[in-house]
Amino acid sequence: MESGSNNDVIVVGGGIIGLTTAVVLAERGVRVRVWTRDPVERTTSAVAGALWWPYRIEPAARARAWALRSLDVYEELAARPEVTGVRMVEGVLGEADLDQAEEWAAARVPGLRASTAEEYAGSGMWARLPLIDMAAHLPWLRERLLAAGGKVEERTVTDLGGVAGPVVVNCTGLAARELVPDSAVRPVRGQLVVVANPGIRTWLTSTGADGEMAYFFPQPGRLILGGTAVEDDWSLEPDPAVAEAIVRRCAALRPEIAGARVLEHRVGLRPARDAVRLEREVLPGGRVLVHNYGHGGAGVTVAWGCAEEAAGLVCPAA
Repeated sequence: MESGSNNDVIVVGGGIIGLTTAVVLAERGVRVRVWTRDPVERTTSAVAGALWWPYRIEPAARARAWALRSLDVYEELAARPEVTGVRMVEGVLGEADLDQAEEWAAARVPGLRASTAEEYAGSGMWARLPLIDMAAHLPWLRERLLAAGGKVEERTVTDLGGVAGPVVVNCTGLAARELVPDSAVRPVRGQLVVVANPGIRTWLTSTGADGEMAYFFPQPGRLILGGTAVEDDWSLEPDPAVAEAIVRRCAALRPEIAGARVLEHRVGLRPARDAVRLEREVLPGGRVLVHNYGHGGAGVTVAWGCAEEAAGLVCPAA
Protein backbone atom coordinates (compact mmCIF):
# COMPACT_ATOMS: atom_id res chain seq x y z
CA MET A 1 0.00 0.00 0.00
CA GLU A 2 1.38 3.40 -1.02
CA SER A 3 1.50 5.83 1.84
CA GLY A 4 1.17 9.56 2.23
CA SER A 5 2.48 11.23 5.36
CA ASN A 6 0.88 12.77 8.43
CA ASN A 7 -2.59 11.89 7.18
CA ASP A 8 -2.33 14.32 4.25
CA VAL A 9 -5.15 14.36 1.72
CA ILE A 10 -3.76 12.79 -1.45
CA VAL A 11 -4.93 14.26 -4.78
CA VAL A 12 -4.11 11.81 -7.57
CA GLY A 13 -3.66 13.60 -10.89
CA GLY A 14 -1.69 16.74 -11.74
CA GLY A 15 -3.71 18.22 -14.60
CA ILE A 16 -5.97 21.27 -14.39
CA ILE A 17 -8.59 19.43 -12.31
CA GLY A 18 -6.14 17.93 -9.81
CA LEU A 19 -4.06 21.08 -9.34
CA THR A 20 -7.08 23.36 -8.95
CA THR A 21 -8.68 20.98 -6.46
CA ALA A 22 -5.45 20.81 -4.49
CA VAL A 23 -5.13 24.61 -4.44
CA VAL A 24 -8.65 25.02 -3.05
CA LEU A 25 -7.99 22.40 -0.36
CA ALA A 26 -4.61 23.85 0.63
CA GLU A 27 -6.00 27.37 0.85
CA ARG A 28 -8.70 26.03 3.17
CA GLY A 29 -5.98 24.81 5.50
CA VAL A 30 -5.91 21.16 4.44
CA ARG A 31 -2.56 19.37 4.26
CA VAL A 32 -2.52 18.15 0.67
CA ARG A 33 -0.17 16.31 -1.65
CA VAL A 34 -0.61 15.94 -5.41
CA TRP A 35 0.61 12.68 -6.86
CA THR A 36 1.08 13.01 -10.60
CA ARG A 37 2.44 10.49 -13.07
CA ASP A 38 3.82 13.22 -15.32
CA PRO A 39 5.16 16.72 -14.65
CA VAL A 40 2.29 19.19 -14.91
CA GLU A 41 3.80 20.54 -18.14
CA ARG A 42 3.28 17.13 -19.77
CA THR A 43 -0.27 16.37 -18.66
CA THR A 44 -3.21 16.28 -21.07
CA SER A 45 -4.21 19.70 -19.74
CA ALA A 46 -0.98 21.18 -21.11
CA VAL A 47 -2.21 20.48 -24.64
CA ALA A 48 -5.52 22.33 -24.21
CA GLY A 49 -6.50 25.37 -26.29
CA ALA A 50 -7.90 26.60 -23.76
CA LEU A 51 -11.01 28.74 -24.14
CA TRP A 52 -13.60 29.05 -21.38
CA TRP A 53 -16.96 27.84 -22.68
CA PRO A 54 -19.13 24.87 -21.60
CA TYR A 55 -18.29 22.26 -24.24
CA ARG A 56 -19.90 18.82 -24.44
CA ILE A 57 -20.25 18.38 -20.70
CA GLU A 58 -22.99 16.86 -18.59
CA PRO A 59 -24.94 17.07 -16.32
CA ALA A 60 -25.88 20.40 -17.86
CA ALA A 61 -27.27 22.21 -14.81
CA ARG A 62 -24.33 21.32 -12.55
CA ALA A 63 -21.84 22.02 -15.34
CA ARG A 64 -23.35 25.46 -15.85
CA ALA A 65 -22.92 26.26 -12.15
CA TRP A 66 -19.34 24.96 -12.15
CA ALA A 67 -18.56 26.97 -15.29
CA LEU A 68 -20.00 30.22 -13.95
CA ARG A 69 -18.06 29.90 -10.70
CA SER A 70 -14.91 29.28 -12.74
CA LEU A 71 -15.69 32.34 -14.88
CA ASP A 72 -15.72 34.47 -11.73
CA VAL A 73 -12.24 33.22 -10.84
CA TYR A 74 -10.80 33.59 -14.33
CA GLU A 75 -12.04 37.16 -14.59
CA GLU A 76 -10.11 37.95 -11.41
CA LEU A 77 -7.00 36.12 -12.62
CA ALA A 78 -7.12 38.02 -15.91
CA ALA A 79 -6.05 41.15 -14.03
CA ARG A 80 -2.53 39.62 -13.97
CA PRO A 81 -2.23 37.80 -17.32
CA GLU A 82 1.55 37.81 -17.40
CA VAL A 83 1.57 35.82 -14.13
CA THR A 84 -1.55 33.65 -14.31
CA GLY A 85 -1.71 33.05 -18.06
CA VAL A 86 -5.38 34.11 -18.11
CA ARG A 87 -6.55 36.84 -20.51
CA MET A 88 -9.98 38.10 -21.50
CA VAL A 89 -10.06 37.93 -25.30
CA GLU A 90 -12.80 38.68 -27.82
CA GLY A 91 -13.89 36.30 -30.54
CA VAL A 92 -16.72 34.51 -32.32
CA LEU A 93 -18.55 31.34 -31.40
CA GLY A 94 -19.57 30.17 -34.86
CA GLU A 95 -22.88 28.44 -35.53
CA ALA A 96 -24.29 29.89 -32.33
CA ASP A 97 -27.53 31.84 -32.33
CA LEU A 98 -27.87 34.70 -29.86
CA ASP A 99 -31.65 34.38 -29.90
CA GLN A 100 -31.34 30.79 -28.71
CA ALA A 101 -28.53 31.38 -26.22
CA GLU A 102 -29.47 30.26 -22.76
CA GLU A 103 -30.46 33.05 -20.39
CA TRP A 104 -27.44 32.42 -18.16
CA ALA A 105 -25.10 33.20 -21.07
CA ALA A 106 -26.89 36.37 -22.12
CA ALA A 107 -26.95 37.60 -18.53
CA ARG A 108 -23.42 36.70 -17.52
CA VAL A 109 -21.01 36.57 -20.46
CA PRO A 110 -19.45 40.01 -21.06
CA GLY A 111 -20.06 41.59 -24.45
CA LEU A 112 -22.21 38.78 -25.83
CA ARG A 113 -23.89 39.82 -29.08
CA ALA A 114 -24.60 38.54 -32.57
CA SER A 115 -21.50 38.60 -34.73
CA THR A 116 -21.39 40.79 -37.83
CA ALA A 117 -20.86 39.58 -41.39
CA GLU A 118 -17.37 41.12 -41.32
CA GLU A 119 -16.50 39.14 -38.19
CA TYR A 120 -17.89 35.81 -39.41
CA ALA A 121 -19.57 34.71 -42.63
CA GLY A 122 -22.12 32.49 -40.89
CA SER A 123 -24.31 33.04 -37.85
CA GLY A 124 -22.39 33.37 -34.62
CA MET A 125 -22.01 35.11 -31.28
CA TRP A 126 -19.32 37.61 -30.39
CA ALA A 127 -18.08 37.26 -26.83
CA ARG A 128 -15.25 38.29 -24.54
CA LEU A 129 -14.15 35.10 -22.78
CA PRO A 130 -11.22 33.85 -20.70
CA LEU A 131 -8.46 32.39 -22.86
CA ILE A 132 -5.91 30.49 -20.81
CA ASP A 133 -2.26 29.99 -21.76
CA MET A 134 -1.74 26.57 -20.20
CA ALA A 135 2.06 26.82 -20.54
CA ALA A 136 1.89 29.63 -17.98
CA HIS A 137 -1.25 28.69 -16.04
CA LEU A 138 -0.32 25.15 -14.95
CA PRO A 139 3.07 26.14 -13.47
CA TRP A 140 1.36 29.12 -11.80
CA LEU A 141 -1.19 26.80 -10.20
CA ARG A 142 1.61 24.57 -8.98
CA GLU A 143 3.42 27.55 -7.41
CA ARG A 144 0.19 28.75 -5.80
CA LEU A 145 -0.27 25.29 -4.32
CA LEU A 146 3.28 25.20 -2.96
CA ALA A 147 2.84 28.69 -1.48
CA ALA A 148 -0.23 27.41 0.38
CA GLY A 149 1.79 24.56 1.89
CA GLY A 150 0.85 21.82 -0.57
CA LYS A 151 3.30 19.44 -2.23
CA VAL A 152 3.61 17.94 -5.71
CA GLU A 153 5.24 14.53 -6.14
CA GLU A 154 5.80 12.56 -9.34
CA ARG A 155 4.39 9.15 -8.45
CA THR A 156 2.58 6.55 -10.50
CA VAL A 157 -0.53 5.09 -8.87
CA THR A 158 -1.71 1.69 -10.07
CA ASP A 159 -4.49 1.15 -7.52
CA LEU A 160 -6.55 3.91 -5.91
CA GLY A 161 -7.58 1.53 -3.17
CA GLY A 162 -3.92 1.05 -2.34
CA VAL A 163 -3.23 4.71 -1.58
CA ALA A 164 -3.00 4.92 2.20
CA GLY A 165 -4.51 7.96 3.84
CA PRO A 166 -7.84 9.09 5.27
CA VAL A 167 -8.92 10.87 2.07
CA VAL A 168 -7.93 10.36 -1.56
CA VAL A 169 -9.21 12.64 -4.34
CA ASN A 170 -9.35 10.97 -7.73
CA CYS A 171 -8.58 13.54 -10.45
CA THR A 172 -7.01 11.03 -12.83
CA GLY A 173 -8.92 11.92 -15.99
CA LEU A 174 -8.62 9.24 -18.64
CA ALA A 175 -6.61 7.01 -16.30
CA ALA A 176 -9.77 6.57 -14.21
CA ARG A 177 -10.87 4.06 -16.85
CA GLU A 178 -8.37 1.57 -15.43
CA LEU A 179 -7.85 2.87 -11.89
CA VAL A 180 -11.46 2.97 -10.69
CA PRO A 181 -12.12 1.03 -12.97
CA ASP A 182 -14.74 2.93 -14.98
CA SER A 183 -15.37 1.79 -18.55
CA ALA A 184 -17.58 4.86 -19.13
CA VAL A 185 -14.43 6.98 -19.42
CA ARG A 186 -13.30 7.16 -23.04
CA PRO A 187 -10.73 9.11 -25.01
CA VAL A 188 -11.76 11.81 -27.47
CA ARG A 189 -8.65 12.54 -29.49
CA GLY A 190 -7.82 16.14 -30.28
CA GLN A 191 -5.06 17.22 -32.64
CA LEU A 192 -3.70 20.78 -32.79
CA VAL A 193 -1.22 22.69 -34.91
CA VAL A 194 0.79 25.50 -33.31
CA VAL A 195 1.94 28.22 -35.72
CA ALA A 196 3.67 31.58 -35.52
CA ASN A 197 0.88 34.13 -35.15
CA PRO A 198 0.51 36.19 -38.36
CA GLY A 199 -1.14 39.00 -36.39
CA ILE A 200 -4.48 37.52 -35.32
CA ARG A 201 -5.78 38.96 -32.04
CA THR A 202 -9.25 37.39 -31.79
CA TRP A 203 -10.29 33.76 -31.46
CA LEU A 204 -12.83 31.84 -33.52
CA THR A 205 -14.61 28.50 -33.27
CA SER A 206 -16.48 27.10 -36.26
CA THR A 207 -18.18 23.90 -37.36
CA GLY A 208 -18.51 23.24 -41.08
CA ALA A 209 -21.48 21.73 -42.88
CA ASP A 210 -19.58 18.44 -42.88
CA GLY A 211 -19.30 18.54 -39.08
CA GLU A 212 -15.56 19.24 -39.10
CA MET A 213 -14.32 21.71 -36.48
CA ALA A 214 -12.02 24.63 -37.05
CA TYR A 215 -10.78 27.01 -34.40
CA PHE A 216 -7.88 29.28 -33.64
CA PHE A 217 -6.77 30.78 -30.35
CA PRO A 218 -4.10 33.50 -30.12
CA GLN A 219 -1.68 32.76 -27.29
CA PRO A 220 1.49 34.70 -26.41
CA GLY A 221 3.98 34.20 -29.23
CA ARG A 222 1.89 31.69 -31.14
CA LEU A 223 -1.50 30.75 -32.61
CA ILE A 224 -3.20 27.47 -31.70
CA LEU A 225 -5.09 25.85 -34.59
CA GLY A 226 -7.61 23.06 -34.22
CA GLY A 227 -9.08 20.72 -34.25
CA THR A 228 -10.50 17.26 -34.05
CA ALA A 229 -12.71 15.25 -31.70
CA VAL A 230 -12.34 11.56 -32.56
CA GLU A 231 -13.97 9.22 -30.06
CA ASP A 232 -12.19 6.08 -28.85
CA ASP A 233 -8.95 6.95 -30.62
CA TRP A 234 -5.93 6.37 -28.36
CA SER A 235 -3.20 7.49 -30.76
CA LEU A 236 -0.89 10.23 -29.47
CA GLU A 237 1.01 10.50 -32.75
CA PRO A 238 0.20 13.59 -34.85
CA ASP A 239 -1.26 12.67 -38.24
CA PRO A 240 0.28 14.82 -41.02
CA ALA A 241 -2.85 14.60 -43.17
CA VAL A 242 -5.01 15.72 -40.25
CA ALA A 243 -2.61 18.59 -39.55
CA GLU A 244 -2.82 19.75 -43.16
CA ALA A 245 -6.61 19.63 -43.03
CA ILE A 246 -6.65 21.68 -39.80
CA VAL A 247 -4.49 24.39 -41.36
CA ARG A 248 -6.63 24.35 -44.50
CA ARG A 249 -9.90 24.74 -42.56
CA CYS A 250 -8.49 27.57 -40.44
CA ALA A 251 -7.01 29.32 -43.49
CA ALA A 252 -10.43 29.24 -45.12
CA LEU A 253 -11.58 31.42 -42.22
CA ARG A 254 -8.48 33.65 -42.05
CA PRO A 255 -6.33 33.45 -45.23
CA GLU A 256 -3.18 34.75 -43.51
CA ILE A 257 -2.99 31.48 -41.58
CA ALA A 258 -2.09 29.60 -44.78
CA GLY A 259 1.47 30.85 -44.81
CA ALA A 260 2.10 30.77 -41.07
CA ARG A 261 5.24 28.92 -39.95
CA VAL A 262 4.42 25.67 -38.12
CA LEU A 263 6.04 25.55 -34.68
CA GLU A 264 4.65 22.35 -33.20
CA HIS A 265 2.10 19.56 -33.51
CA ARG A 266 0.12 18.44 -30.46
CA VAL A 267 -2.23 15.59 -29.62
CA GLY A 268 -4.30 15.23 -26.47
CA LEU A 269 -6.87 12.68 -25.33
CA ARG A 270 -9.85 14.37 -23.72
CA PRO A 271 -11.16 12.29 -20.76
CA ALA A 272 -14.79 12.04 -21.87
CA ARG A 273 -17.68 10.50 -19.95
CA ASP A 274 -21.46 10.67 -20.34
CA ALA A 275 -21.44 12.82 -17.20
CA VAL A 276 -18.78 14.17 -14.86
CA ARG A 277 -18.32 12.00 -11.80
CA LEU A 278 -18.05 14.27 -8.78
CA GLU A 279 -19.06 12.38 -5.66
CA ARG A 280 -17.88 11.00 -2.32
CA GLU A 281 -17.36 7.27 -1.80
CA VAL A 282 -16.67 5.69 1.58
CA LEU A 283 -14.30 2.74 1.30
CA PRO A 284 -14.08 -0.27 3.62
CA GLY A 285 -12.46 0.81 6.84
CA GLY A 286 -13.94 4.29 6.65
CA ARG A 287 -11.46 5.85 4.23
CA VAL A 288 -12.94 8.40 1.83
CA LEU A 289 -12.45 8.51 -1.94
CA VAL A 290 -13.69 11.66 -3.67
CA HIS A 291 -14.08 11.33 -7.45
CA ASN A 292 -13.62 14.36 -9.70
CA TYR A 293 -13.14 13.17 -13.29
CA GLY A 294 -14.81 12.81 -16.69
CA HIS A 295 -14.73 16.48 -17.77
CA GLY A 296 -13.95 15.82 -21.45
CA GLY A 297 -12.85 18.97 -23.25
CA ALA A 298 -14.35 21.28 -20.61
CA GLY A 299 -11.91 20.73 -17.75
CA VAL A 300 -10.57 24.29 -17.87
CA THR A 301 -14.10 25.67 -18.10
CA VAL A 302 -15.38 24.00 -14.93
CA ALA A 303 -12.15 23.53 -12.95
CA TRP A 304 -12.77 25.97 -10.10
CA GLY A 305 -16.43 25.13 -9.60
CA CYS A 306 -15.63 21.42 -9.50
CA ALA A 307 -12.65 22.02 -7.21
CA GLU A 308 -14.76 23.86 -4.66
CA GLU A 309 -17.45 21.17 -4.70
CA ALA A 310 -14.82 18.42 -4.37
CA ALA A 311 -13.20 20.27 -1.47
CA GLY A 312 -16.58 20.39 0.22
CA LEU A 313 -16.83 16.61 -0.10
CA VAL A 314 -13.37 16.21 1.44
CA CYS A 315 -14.25 18.50 4.36
CA PRO A 316 -18.05 18.46 4.66
CA ALA A 317 -18.00 20.77 7.65
CA ALA A 318 -15.70 23.31 6.02
